Amino acid sequence: MSDVRYWLGFNLVPHVGPVRVRALLAHFGNLEAAWRADAANLRAAGLPQNAIQELQYRRQRLDLNAELRKVEDHGLQILTWESDGYPSLLRNIDQPPPVLYVNGEITSDDDWAVAVVGTRNATSYGLRVAERFAGALAENNVTVVSGLALGVDGAAHRAALRAGGRTIAVLGCGL
Repeated sequence: MSDVRYWLGFNLVPHVGPVRVRALLAHFGNLEAAWRADAANLRAAGLPQNAIQELQYRRQRLDLNAELRKVEDHGLQILTWESDGYPSLLRNIDQPPPVLYVNGEITSDDDWAVAVVGTRNATSYGLRVAERFAGALAENNVTVVSGLALGVDGAAHRAALRAGGRTIAVLGCGL
């Protein structure tokens, strides 16, 4: 398995998302080689100039060991596409995130999961429906996945937990 520090490093570089990480892996074989590559080789791998400039800037300023310590100091673990624990259903979508920051544990019970998401400004009816739906899923051993926003997301988590179920919170941004 590749060194997780380089996955973390690329996750901190603007303009380098799932498609470009795949291109880098295809071209260089691993992200450490891509991290150390010069501009000409990065261009050959398909990175545009703005991504190359961002990478060069970040390489000079980031201490990958310190960045990894920050993650660990917060009690988080990093899962990458190469990790055994990376959720299989997520891995198989068109453009899965290359890096997941995990607080807690993803278990085989989470293979049965349903996302319950919606507006932050839900009506009382919308909140009741989200709570009923998420509660029923949890009572049937289905993990509820949602964001951490107020409104439907929060209602789904609370209802699933009240029903004794598991929840996974997904943030659409980095740490």
